[in-house]
Amino acid sequence: MSSPAEQLRRGSDTATRWRVRARAVAGELLGPRQGTTPLEPGWAAPVVLVWALGRLVNLALLLTAYAVSQIGHWPFGPDGETAPSFLRFLSGWDADRYGEIASVGYPVMLPVDAAGAVQMNNWAFLPLLPILERVLASATGMPWQLAGVVISLVASGAACVVLYALLRHVTSARASWWAVVLFSLGPLSFVFVLGYAESLFLLLIFSALLLAVRRRYLLIAPLGVAAAFTRPGALALALALGILLIGRWMLRTEDPLPRSEVVGLVVSGLATATAGLMWPVVADLVTGEPGAYVQTEMAWWVPFLGGGELVPLAPGLVMGWTWLGPLGVLIILGAVAAAFRWIASGPVRALGLEVVGFALSYTLYLFAVFLPTQSLPRLVLPLAPLLADDRLSRTRRRRAWSLAISIALQVVAVFLLWTLANP
Repeated sequence: MSSPAEQLRRGSDTATRWRVRARAVAGELLGPRQGTTPLEPGWAAPVVLVWALGRLVNLALLLTAYAVSQIGHWPFGPDGETAPSFLRFLSGWDADRYGEIASVGYPVMLPVDAAGAVQMNNWAFLPLLPILERVLASATGMPWQLAGVVISLVASGAACVVLYALLRHVTSARASWWAVVLFSLGPLSFVFVLGYAESLFLLLIFSALLLAVRRRYLLIAPLGVAAAFTRPGALALALALGILLIGRWMLRTEDPLPRSEVVGLVVSGLATATAGLMWPVVADLVTGEPGAYVQTEMAWWVPFLGGGELVPLAPGLVMGWTWLGPLGVLIILGAVAAAFRWIASGPVRALGLEVVGFALSYTLYLFAVFLPTQSLPRLVLPLAPLLADDRLSRTRRRRAWSLAISIALQVVAVFLLWTLANP
């Protein structure tokens, strides 16, 4: 048996090795980016053109799906009625709930069934998009359905521009361009012409990451707060800022970390985290029901789990066990491991700590609190910066295959995740 002194020395050696390894990782992720070039004059115009092309493809596919659903008298939306117009087709499912909030606000009393269980209700949807819909509809006289679509369209265009600017700071022009192409024409890109909050949330997240790369940390705070009231996920941004602060602190001797930047990271991280935790508090105060928000979210789990309590870091595992037993758990763990392995791969690490830190944080967030349902493809959209992985665009053949697969999957998604069921 080793002596206490030897054990202490071994523990110290292990800690030193971990510190050295962590510092090396931070140095790699915060080191100079390879292949980056300054943005040239007029750089935004081609991005806007590819965004416009993507929206035309979206509208063409959705119009086709709408026509087919009308011919077949397919039920649409939670009420199971045929969509009366194409505009209503673009503002169904969750978009209809945003419109209801814009019109009448949130319920003061939670709806419950005969057993007292909370039913699905609008507290599950955050308020920034409905507020903007109401303001735009009141200012222009347009219906809320059109207001929601317009906001989504404009925000998605801005998100494409900001995503390209972000990626040009961390990788090559080719990889940045093809990431935007795949983002604009990807399988779930059709949500950018729907009255959903995704476009607005993506704009806020990409803008925050761009500011992080440019080290304008304090300006992230209002974006993080706004994102926290747009849709769930802003807590991942707060965690990513914490990771970035740790990385910058490790390298402060080689890369000076001014007090102003420390303050910016701390203030923005805390403001975003605080805002991300506030909506459940608001729901409790307005309804007078403790846990109103969590109970509301759990109401959506009933079709998949039959009820139960929220167990952090376990919803996906519980669902996997419920549906497929041990095999389901293995599938979930395998998918999560594959996601983290992709994020940890060399071509993704080359994008830098700002992108990698957010990707790790957001993936962990999804695993911790969401079920792997049909909504998952939409929920992973904030990971779009990872599309700059140059393995997707390194050769002409890979670019062709990536684009063809994206468009083919979009056709499937429009019918399966919108026309026949909600995303």
